[in-house]
Amino acid sequence: MSTKLSGPGSTRTPGRGPLGPGLPRTARTARHHAPVTATGLVVKVILLGLVAGIALWAAFPLVEAGRWVGLALLAATTAGLFYLYLTPRHIPAKYLVPGTLFLIAFQVFPVLYTASTAFTNFGDGHRGSKDDAVVAIQSSSVKQVPGSTEYALSVATAGDPATGALVFLVTDPATGTVSAGDADGLRRLDAADVTVAPGGRVTAADGYTVLNFGQASARSQEITDLVVPTAGGALRSSGLSRAYEGRAIRAYDAGCDCVTDSESGKTWTADEATGSFVAADGERLAQGWKVNVGLENFSRVLTDPNISGPFFGTLLWNFAFAIGSTGFTFGLGMAIALALHSPRMRGTNLYRVLLILPYAMPSFAMLLVWRDMFNTDFGLINNLFGLGVDWFGQDWSARAAVLLVQLWLGYPYMFLVATGALQAIPKELTEATSVDGASPWQSFRAVTLPLLLVALSPLLIASFAYNFNNINAIWLTTEGGPFPADNPRNGATDLLITYTYRLAFGAQGAEFGMAAAVSIFIFAIVATVSAISFRNTRKQEEVYS
Repeated sequence: MSTKLSGPGSTRTPGRGPLGPGLPRTARTARHHAPVTATGLVVKVILLGLVAGIALWAAFPLVEAGRWVGLALLAATTAGLFYLYLTPRHIPAKYLVPGTLFLIAFQVFPVLYTASTAFTNFGDGHRGSKDDAVVAIQSSSVKQVPGSTEYALSVATAGDPATGALVFLVTDPATGTVSAGDADGLRRLDAADVTVAPGGRVTAADGYTVLNFGQASARSQEITDLVVPTAGGALRSSGLSRAYEGRAIRAYDAGCDCVTDSESGKTWTADEATGSFVAADGERLAQGWKVNVGLENFSRVLTDPNISGPFFGTLLWNFAFAIGSTGFTFGLGMAIALALHSPRMRGTNLYRVLLILPYAMPSFAMLLVWRDMFNTDFGLINNLFGLGVDWFGQDWSARAAVLLVQLWLGYPYMFLVATGALQAIPKELTEATSVDGASPWQSFRAVTLPLLLVALSPLLIASFAYNFNNINAIWLTTEGGPFPADNPRNGATDLLITYTYRLAFGAQGAEFGMAAAVSIFIFAIVATVSAISFRNTRKQEEVYS
């Protein structure tokens, strides 16, 4: 039986809707918009509450620093998230937004920050603002003068006694008041919160851990370097139990925008282009400030002989290392995969388990083991083969050693992916070449290898990019050495990444701006090589598809 609908010839079976059998419109709508369960509602409330809490936590520093654009962006982002997850609309966006935010936070922002740092002089002596530099210059020049007030001193910390930030607890000899001081200045403590021994030394203070003699002695250099600014000068330690309020002999004059030494009369004038105070004879004060230097860091990489020479030499070895590591591991892994792919091989499962053992072990531990194996006097390599090679003492032997280590560590991965790719190649193709009279080598070169490269080219490109920046392989074996006598910054086995690391965190002082510039070069090189390789890979796919 059918029921007449509006319009000629229209019929409808009872229980069937125009949009699908057996379901009325309201039921199918409910199916697409399932009701939120109690558990889902609780999770949503917790997550949105967490978002609100993080937003409030981030808002106060932005307000304090006057970063109104950042505050507006934070408010807009928070409001957008609340709107998105409190409305039943925009279902795809609910899944895309979290991933996008994490991508921005952990990928886009670090890249942009690194790029912006490359255009500055950020590094040791150039970390803060000009006002910070002036305070540091004046504080570091504090000297004890006749009549300087002396205080009973206790050294404390609000954290771990071995690593926490140091604080001076000093007692005023005139009033008996106790103050806590650090690099930000002095702040008076409530008498009820401190315990003062006869003689004025503080033995306990709420919120602080007073260091004993042994703990303070272990950090004596940090205590000596700590300067606490005061209204009349600055506090510095005199031993571990006394402190004095000295006078700064160097003062900043805003009129001439310069720093003058009251004892020698020497003057250092501010150079805004370099973020330093410079004297007439070219001397620069160690304390400077962060400024934008434009393309100077990039120019130094290309034109400064002290940097460009090591840079281009390292770049050539970097390419050789990345290509060699990728090529050798692929060649060995593919050869083993071909051997075990033969139907005449027996016990292939056992061989495969044994061959992937290097892949199953932690690489950082194996790198340290290999470093010891190449030891000249006690290493397994020399003792096993009766050699006396100083592997890490000569340029080419050190390079050969790290390539051998990479071959051992990397071939199991190539063996695994080549095995999978070989199993995906139809046997009919190789059998057809045999029927046509091709030798095994001709069959491999004409059919197997091209098909393997089509399947594995993206993995080879990724392996090249990884090895181009493989800091562990170098740092845990040779540490970049051997080094020439005239250049302790750049060794024979250094990659650009280890060279950059040494620039950023080297003993000669950090140069974060320069290191960021080198990182931009590395990114550009890897991106260019990858783009060219992927384009060639697509051409291969078109030929063999």
